[in-house]
Amino acid sequence: MKLLFDQNISFRILKLLPENFSKSNQVRIVGLEGKKDIEIWQYAKKNNYAIVSFDADIACLEIE
Repeated sequence: MKLLFDQNISFRILKLLPENFSKSNQVRIVGLEGKKDIEIWQYAKKNNYAIVSFDADIACLEIE
């Protein structure tokens, strides 16, 4: 599984993940820091990521 960590979660977490999450990433690393939630959702969908965030409102988006 590939996880995409939102900007409210440090990129340092990537070093702590087990091997089966080795293809995970963080929004800063992929150039999405400061972008709108919809842009992060679209990137995640296109690249087969599950989003991890502390923001409750990120789950309220609808992606077509």
